[in-house]
Amino acid sequence: MGDVVVLGSLNMDLIVRTEHIPRPGETVHGHGFGTVPGGKGANQAAAAARLGAHVEMLGRVGQDAFGDEMLRNLQEQGVGVGRVQRDAAPSGIALITIQADGNNSIVVAAGANGQVTPQDVDAAADLLSKASYLVMQFEVPLPVVRHAIARAAALGVRVVLNPAPAYPVDASFLSGVYCLIVNETEAESLTGVSVGNVAAAQEAARALQRLGVPVVIVTLGAEGALLLAEDRFTHVPARRVQVVDTTAAGDAFIGGLVASLDRGLPLVEAVRYATCAGTLATTVLGAQTSLPRQAEVDAFYREG
Repeated sequence: MGDVVVLGSLNMDLIVRTEHIPRPGETVHGHGFGTVPGGKGANQAAAAARLGAHVEMLGRVGQDAFGDEMLRNLQEQGVGVGRVQRDAAPSGIALITIQADGNNSIVVAAGANGQVTPQDVDAAADLLSKASYLVMQFEVPLPVVRHAIARAAALGVRVVLNPAPAYPVDASFLSGVYCLIVNETEAESLTGVSVGNVAAAQEAARALQRLGVPVVIVTLGAEGALLLAEDRFTHVPARRVQVVDTTAAGDAFIGGLVASLDRGLPLVEAVRYATCAGTLATTVLGAQTSLPRQAEVDAFYREG
């Protein structure tokens, strides 16, 4: 059974590179089209598994070729997929445009991800009862996320929540969450605080912690990450690398965090390790193709 259970989305990413992301009504030339398994849930599951965690995935894919490929790919990453159901709806997809500087624009069609139910969570109660961490995002229906938070909290499982894409939620929704991880955009969406620097990230983190979450982490891209825990801030800077594609860097961070926590690293060091994983993910094109392996992250972490 999994030490880490990930409940979330599985998408096939349809990727094209271009000089700049088109404005409304604009057509631009693209190049390098490819399909890569993705979805925040699957990415985070694969990231944690690549970094040594024992991971099981909960979710849904379609009865189509994309579904076949996504399940096969997760198994190759070492993720258990026995609780991923096949649905009559098509598999979820993400249209990703990557511009020359590595930044991206993403449109997601949920497909089978939107068919995940609270009953799917209940059917996996045996799996959850043996887990140390439950990792979730907002790419499956929010009532399912809330139900899973409550079930995990009742079982003593630590819930790591990445509210992406961000939707307004209140303290009652977050009750039972151990760790909330947001990027700058998500922090602003949830708090109204524009996060343009570390000081603003501190303000946003305080606002999120007032909702009752013990641990808040704001990822800051090239500036690393800010941790708020036990009323103490820790800013973990990121080292400079040649950025190729920022897709799944946040997912690599989350995988790195739960994998390192699961093997006993203290929280601050786990954030340092996660920052290394997220940084390395920006040096490779694609979602799951960019997720670093344990030996690579271990070496990068030791160098810091």
